[in-house]
This record gives sequence, C-alpha cells and structure tokens, in this order.
Amino acid sequence: MRDGFADSDASASLLPWYDRHARDLPWRISPAALRAGARPDPYLVWLSEIMLQQTTVAAVRDYFQSFTKRWPDVGALAAAEDAEVMGAWAGLGYYARARNLLKCARVVAQDHAGIFPDTEAGLLTLPGIGPYTAAAIAAIAFDRPAAVMDGNVERVLARLFAVQTPLPAAKTELKALAARLTPVQRPGCYAQAVMDLGATICTPRNPTCGICPLRSMCQASMMGIAADLPRKTPKKQVPTRHGIAYLVRRCDGAVLLETRPETGLLGGMLGWPGSDWAETPPAEAPPITLHWHDPKLEVRHTFTHFHLRLSLRLGHAGQDATPDRGEFHPRAIFRPANLPTVMRKAWDLAQGSWPED
Repeated sequence: MRDGFADSDASASLLPWYDRHARDLPWRISPAALRAGARPDPYLVWLSEIMLQQTTVAAVRDYFQSFTKRWPDVGALAAAEDAEVMGAWAGLGYYARARNLLKCARVVAQDHAGIFPDTEAGLLTLPGIGPYTAAAIAAIAFDRPAAVMDGNVERVLARLFAVQTPLPAAKTELKALAARLTPVQRPGCYAQAVMDLGATICTPRNPTCGICPLRSMCQASMMGIAADLPRKTPKKQVPTRHGIAYLVRRCDGAVLLETRPETGLLGGMLGWPGSDWAETPPAEAPPITLHWHDPKLEVRHTFTHFHLRLSLRLGHAGQDATPDRGEFHPRAIFRPANLPTVMRKAWDLAQGSWPED
C-alpha cells in the first residue's frame, strides 16, 4: 500500500482503459492482436524507441514508415550505406542517434545473429541503448516487467503521488515508484498505457482529470495541483552562437558539400562548408577562393543547448574549381531533403538571392 491504494490498483485500472483507448501507432501491436497471439517485432520496437527519443510521435510516424519500407529488418539496416541512412534520417535531429542506430544494427546482425537480447541487461550492452530504451524494449517487445521512464511517465507518477521535488532531482524517486507499480502480468501493455495516458489525458497543460482512469488514486488531483506538477528546476539561459555557411554552385549546377566530422553536432552528415560556431562572430573561412556575395541573410536555428545564427555567403565556381574543403555533388543527385534541417534552411533561404554568374 502507498498513499491510500495498493500498487496493483494502478495496473488494474489502467490496463482496461488501454485495451479500449490504445493509440494506433505503426510500430505497435494492438491489445486485441496481442490477445490473438501476435507478438511485437523487437526490431520495430527498437527503431521506434530510438526515433522517439526527444522527438514527437507526429514527427516520427512518416520517418518510421519510410525506414521500415526501405530496411524492413535489422539485417537490411546493418547492410545499408552510412550516407543513405544519414540522408534518410535528415530532419529528425539529434544525429548521434542515427550513427548509433547503424552501430547497433551491425552489432545485433554480426554478434547476435540478428536477434535482439531480451533482457534489460543484455540490451544495455548495445550501442546507443541507455536505461530508458533498454527498459522500453524489454517491456514492450519481450513483456519483461521493466520500469519504463519517459517524460510522460514522469508526469503521470509525479501527479499520482504528488511528488513535489523538482525534476531532474525527482528522477530517482519516480523511478522507484515506477518499479513498484509495474505489474508482472502484461508489463508491456502497462508501460504503453502509462505513456498513452500522459500523451492524451495527463498532458503537461490542462490535464483532463475528469476522464482519467487513475483519478480516484491521484494525490495531485485531490489536492488541486495536478497542473502544477511535475515541478522543474529553472533552466539556464541558452547561449547564442554565430557561424557562416558557404553555398557554392558550379557552372554545371553541382553544389559544394562536405561531410561533417563523426563526432559533434550533425556528425557524419552532409552540409555546407562553414566556419566554427562560436559565441563571438567568426572570421571568414571560405572553402574555396571565389568572389563571395553576402546576401545579408541569416538562418536562425535552435539546438538543445544553444541558438544558432548562421550567416550565408553565396558564390559561383568554374568547372575546374578546386575546393580546399568538401567536394562537388552533381545537381542531378543532390537532394536538399537529405540535408539536416539547419542546412536545408540555408539552401531554401538562398534561393532567389544568388549573384549573377
């Protein structure tokens, strides 16, 4: 017992609600299909969980369907070219996830005969899989009683038990509560039920407590403070960095691109050659000697830890031009959609502002 209800009461109330109201997601096996004997594909569960890290369901849905059509199993993904996968990931952000996606697929294919480990401990040995993802895969794909903790779950538990310690300090307490409430029976459905509850009813703002299956147990609802929880430690002010991006078109239409270093932001992605990104405006660092046009245009983009203001420089190059950095990509195979978002913004902004040849 805790705070007036038994640990089992939460799953007893939540699972029937989930059976009726589970979200229809392309990577999910419905409760009805599970009862009929269908089993989740660990590859699809893993892929969706990696994509969903720090990203919304709405943003992920189309990417997931595109990936699984192109690479339907872990072996196919493991055999893919790095550049193809990075290009397909472009726009999802947090590009280290894409690099680790490939590393993990190759480890599973080569070291585990294409079969994902079925325990949290085993999953944690794979590249790019941390405690949350390991617990989610273990619960959803293998029905292990693992305590899954994402932002939705943290919010539900903070309200259910009126935990007023601010995040992130409250994470240890919330994790312990999640472990206590996770049932032995149907833990995968329970994990998804808590996430769905947080996404659809126990929302960050204006939670619809009146239709919540856990309302009779919710301490925050009884106290009238549900909308105020979870509390969060104030964030530090996000700094602004400045940079320059150099966009070059050759006379035959080819564009100058470079592959960014494997480590760091946008690692391994194609992008426009440019300067470092720093809090003070950088010095010019052109990748090729040209007459550069300054269109007085600036891309503004926000990463997790800073805002970026990226000034553009535009130039035309002759057929025999030799860059110091990067290489020319024929216009016929250049796809702006394969660029990371900030680089695609630069391309879109530059259209209509190119100097005369």
